[in-house]
Amino acid sequence: MKKIILLLSGLFLLQLSTYAQDESIFTHYNVTPVLINPSAAGFNETHDLQLNARATWSGFADAPKTIAAQYNGPLGDNFGIGLGISSETAAQMQRLRAHLNYAFRFDVSEKVKLSAGFQMQYQELTLDPAVMDNPFFIPNEETVMNFLSGEGRFDAALAAFSTFNENTTVGLTFTNLVRGHLSPEEQNEPILKHYMFYVAHRFAAPDESFVFEPSVLIRNVRDVPSQVDINLKASFLQEQLTAGLSYRSLGSLGLLLGTRLSDFQLYYTYDLFFQDFQQYNDGSHEVTVLFSFERKEKSNRQRRY
Repeated sequence: MKKIILLLSGLFLLQLSTYAQDESIFTHYNVTPVLINPSAAGFNETHDLQLNARATWSGFADAPKTIAAQYNGPLGDNFGIGLGISSETAAQMQRLRAHLNYAFRFDVSEKVKLSAGFQMQYQELTLDPAVMDNPFFIPNEETVMNFLSGEGRFDAALAAFSTFNENTTVGLTFTNLVRGHLSPEEQNEPILKHYMFYVAHRFAAPDESFVFEPSVLIRNVRDVPSQVDINLKASFLQEQLTAGLSYRSLGSLGLLLGTRLSDFQLYYTYDLFFQDFQQYNDGSHEVTVLFSFERKEKSNRQRRY
């Protein structure tokens, strides 16, 4: 029975690793929106170096683990750019991914800031040759054999990101534009079928001693079940301390804790799942480390996520 459970979980993790996109993995998008929206690159007028790590279903054999590093910042007064690389392992599958974000930023009015951008990405999927030693391995199975030698794929995304009165944030990202269009089973589907819509509003005390920010994410990503996230985030002491809760419609609850000390930020989230599968794992852990540096020649316009 144990072998059957491990086999089924391995196949599930292989499917997840093969098709799920990085934008559906990290949950700290309510802290750094560039994780889900490429047009947020450089929007905050700072140069950001960011490290992310996530262990999903920790304690379960061969559960997904992801690490990522990226930079984003302003390029002149109207452009933003971002570069990133990530590595994910799940079961015997490894995925390496690199992406480029580019954004054009401008003021619609004195109170409305807008950015439009795109992302180009390349990912390579590789299956560990040790999988052939598994007693359930089927020789010459086409999908497995393709991944043993590594399979590269290109993809792209379009996005828009905007703030109103510096307190309301709205973002929309259309993902999987290349893969969705080239996939035989989806050639007749709308090209903008897969998307992520994010909206947040920031309530702040006059002296910034307390900030409360609810947000919602609606996510429809290729080969991943549609999902709605409801987030509540509160910051104290001029946002030096942060705490939050996130409820996800797929059945999980996340607890966020974080701190900001000058140019350094650190955030941690623990996710607990409501399904029966929770008894086989210790939940999920996610850590984000962020270093922010003010641009040398800063525009008079100060932006905030």
